[in-house]
Amino acid sequence: MTKLSFLDLVPVTDTGTIAQSLANAADLARHAEALGYERYWVAEHHGMTGIASAATSVVLAHIGHATDRIRIGSAGIMLPNHAPMVIAEQFGTLEALFPGRIDLGLGRAPGSDQRVARALRRTLASDERQFPQDVLELQAFLAGDEQLGITAVPGAGTHIPLWMLGSSTFGAQLAAMLGLPYAFASHFAPDALDEALEIYRRQFKPSAQLAEPYAAAAFNVFAADTREEAELLASSQQQAFVALRTGNPGRMKPPLEGYKDSLPPNARAILDHVLQCSAVGTVDDVAAGLKAFQARTGVDEIVIASSMYDHDARKHSVALAMQAARSLPPSC
Repeated sequence: MTKLSFLDLVPVTDTGTIAQSLANAADLARHAEALGYERYWVAEHHGMTGIASAATSVVLAHIGHATDRIRIGSAGIMLPNHAPMVIAEQFGTLEALFPGRIDLGLGRAPGSDQRVARALRRTLASDERQFPQDVLELQAFLAGDEQLGITAVPGAGTHIPLWMLGSSTFGAQLAAMLGLPYAFASHFAPDALDEALEIYRRQFKPSAQLAEPYAAAAFNVFAADTREEAELLASSQQQAFVALRTGNPGRMKPPLEGYKDSLPPNARAILDHVLQCSAVGTVDDVAAGLKAFQARTGVDEIVIASSMYDHDARKHSVALAMQAARSLPPSC
C-alpha cells in the first residue's frame, strides 16, 4: 500500500499543559508505530501558545526514546532560524541516539512572524534568500567535508537523509536541483500542489542520496465512527485555522457543534479552501478521500495531519486513517 506517515505540531489545549502535550506526542508516536506508520514528523513553530514543538530536536529525542522502529524527523526545521552547523550537531546527536531512524526536513519559512525571527536570530542578516546556500552548507557538515575547515561533532559523516519541504514551487525546484525527496504542505497551503509536484518530477536530477524523484504530500484526516462525530472533532482544528488567519492564535479549543455553519460565508469559503486536502468522516469517507488524493497527486507517501482536542479521539482517528489507507493501491 501507499506509505502513510504522520505530522504532529504537538498541540496544546486550552485546559492542558505543555507537559501533557509532550506526553501525548510520545504516546501517539508509539501508537503510530504499532499501526505501521512509516515516519513521525514534528514541525518547528515559535511564539505560539497552542504549539509545543518549538525545540524540535528536543521533542524528537523525547519521541525517539518512546519508540523503537518508526522513523522520526522534522517537517520541518526552518533553516533560516539556525546556523547550519548547529542543526548538523543536533541531528547528528539524534542519529547517534537513534541510528538509521532520523529524517531532516528543511523549510525556508520562519515558522513565526518577523518579531520572533529577530528574537531567534538576534539579527535578520541571515534570511530566507540564503536558504539554498544554507542547505548546501548543512549537507557539507553532515558529509564531513574537509573543505569547511571545521567538523560538526556529532554530525560529520552521518549523511542523514535531507528532505525539502514547501508550499510553493520554490522548494520543488530546489529539491529537484539537489536530488532530494520533496514534501508538500498541502494540509494548509494547497494552491501550488499540482504545479509543484509536476516541476519537481520534471526537473529532478539524481543525487548520491536519491536516484529517482520521491514525493510526499500532507492530507488532513478527521475520522470517527460516525460522520457527525468526525465533523464535531474537526471543529477544533477549524477554530485554530480561523484564529490564525484572523491574527488571534491561541491554545486549541474544544469541539463546537455547528461551528462551521456559524461562520459568515467569507470565513467558510476561506476554511473550505485552506482545508481542501482533507477527509472528514468514517473510515469509508477517509478511504475515498485518500484514494482521490493519491489519484490526483501520485505521491509515494501521504503524510497525515490530524490535530484534535481529545487525545483518545485523535488516536482513534489515526487508527482509522491507517485502516482506510489499506485500501489504497501501492505507490508507483
